[in-house]
Amino acid sequence: MHLTAVWLAVVTMLVALAGAPAASAQPAGTLIVGLVAEPVNLDPAQVTDLNSNRVGRRIVETLVTFPDESTQIVPGLAESWTISKDGLRYTFKLRKGITFHDGTPLNAEAVKDSIERQINPDHPFNKLGKYPFAGYFFGNVKAVEAIDPLTVEFILKEPRASFLSVLTAGAASIVSPAAVKKLGQDYALSPVGTGPFKFGSWERGQRVVLEKNPSYWRYPVKIDRVVYRPIVEDQARLTELLTGGLDLIVGTPPDYVGQLETNPKVTLLKQVGAHVWYLGINNQRKPFDDKRVRQALNYAVNKDAIVRDVLKGTGSLSRGPVLPGTWGADPGLKAYPYDPDKARKLLAEAGYPSGFATTLWVPESGSGMQSPVAMSTVIQSNLKAVGVNIAMQTMEWGAYLAKLRTKEQDLFALSWMAGNEDPDMVMYPLLHSSQWTPNGPNRALYKNDKYDELLHQARLTTDQARRAELYRQAQKLLIEDAPWIFIDHEIQTAAHNKRVQGFKLHPSFDLRVETISLK
Repeated sequence: MHLTAVWLAVVTMLVALAGAPAASAQPAGTLIVGLVAEPVNLDPAQVTDLNSNRVGRRIVETLVTFPDESTQIVPGLAESWTISKDGLRYTFKLRKGITFHDGTPLNAEAVKDSIERQINPDHPFNKLGKYPFAGYFFGNVKAVEAIDPLTVEFILKEPRASFLSVLTAGAASIVSPAAVKKLGQDYALSPVGTGPFKFGSWERGQRVVLEKNPSYWRYPVKIDRVVYRPIVEDQARLTELLTGGLDLIVGTPPDYVGQLETNPKVTLLKQVGAHVWYLGINNQRKPFDDKRVRQALNYAVNKDAIVRDVLKGTGSLSRGPVLPGTWGADPGLKAYPYDPDKARKLLAEAGYPSGFATTLWVPESGSGMQSPVAMSTVIQSNLKAVGVNIAMQTMEWGAYLAKLRTKEQDLFALSWMAGNEDPDMVMYPLLHSSQWTPNGPNRALYKNDKYDELLHQARLTTDQARRAELYRQAQKLLIEDAPWIFIDHEIQTAAHNKRVQGFKLHPSFDLRVETISLK
């Protein structure tokens, strides 16, 4: 049977299942969510993947946050803030009467501990974990001072225009110091925060259970518990949704989006978010230290075909790391066209007329990774056509992230959710040379002094037009240097049954199940 016919048969079967009786009725008040991979870690300061973030951020909160369906910064645990004229002091007034799930109070000392444990090597909690994004998020923080129980001040080494955006990130979550002290390294397995849900249990490979926080300060939570189940295989996850084993799934398989849009028993949601999927290149390894080779790889890959045939409209073509249409994007930026002949010519000029052999690391699934094996298989085929023979190695998501920390990669598939539209939140962590740190997110090991300086200057001014111009200049450098193969920006999808009421996608890719009620 032709492959297309096979897919059609599978789709027909799955859609038909929507009319079948539920495999098992879910307990009243319990929401069952299907994730594309298991969380790795639930300490927000250590999280590097979206699945962990989507679960953990139901437990913890930040000083400032986003409202539903927006990335406008609004008060969170802090009711107000002021910024000094020189841009070096951010002073926050905390809300009164908020307690952590363990009953201890939210206060300025808790904020100080939550941040300083990540950046102060002498802090008693510093050795309890690894904080991969601490340098990016808080490297500019000189000190955090508890002015009084409800007033906390961040003192910066130099101005940073994106600092409020930083404080919306998971790593800026405020955690219970008493819980960290009590649990030590095990805090990452049973976190304590102020959020709408409390940690319940974690059965490895099976489920994470969160229980309602009955005294949540913002509003009454309408569901009693959330059960997160990791189901890596796309078809299995969809089948469970259609037969009643799951209430909500994220990362809807592209092959089934069209059918789900017309299925009366399911609600499908789609939304563009601040995401980028890229094929990373180790810029420090031969032959990839020659930009002609990196440019050749970009010309060799048919990105339009990946978006059209693999992602089926759930992605938009990438011209660089910044989401098109946002204030920092360069509307004149040109994507690398599909040009195998140009790729072969550049490889020959670089001394590889017959191509070369290399390896590509790919996760089997993972947060924000869309269809990583299928996408990488197309890339493998495209590169083989110009003489680059790839041995593809697939790995489980948690093992994949650990493997990347070795910095032994040649080529690797990865994605990034910036959280909001500020270009600093994607261009700096992924490509600034300061982020080469042992656990830092610059996995491509890219370094360009001019690029670094443009990003530094963009942090020092609050003039958005000036910042946008600096970022546009930096994006042009990236296109020339080609540190990645630029692929796409995900159009996030989720699907839920009619039992779920009030769910909305968020442009930050945060999975806000606390807005849900069940009927």
